[in-house]
Amino acid sequence: MLPQINRLKKKKDFENVFKDGKGFKEDLLYLKIKKNNLDYSRIGFIVGKNFSKKAVERNKIKRRLREIIKERIPDLKKGLDIIIVVMPKSRNNFQELRETINRLFIKAKLDD
Repeated sequence: MLPQINRLKKKKDFENVFKDGKGFKEDLLYLKIKKNNLDYSRIGFIVGKNFSKKAVERNKIKRRLREIIKERIPDLKKGLDIIIVVMPKSRNNFQELRETINRLFIKAKLDD
């Protein structure tokens, strides 16, 4: 579970990131980032019904993404809102998700 302070939850915050944020895409995931003028970064996840009609599968991939991100939080740049969108063709493979997130974070220069 992500720490409470690092969760992006409000609809308004999601809309702001989508409206003004910068996007990066890999095969399985789409990343949007925007500065938030806070001393910490917040992360949100979007897994739509186009990924799977089953809520169990959508929640499972979100749990896996949270676990991967939880390990990376100490290395993340501060003061960013980050949204990770799961693409429909994604697979629920933990190692593949981890490698894709690593490539996205390198591409977006999110590590300190």
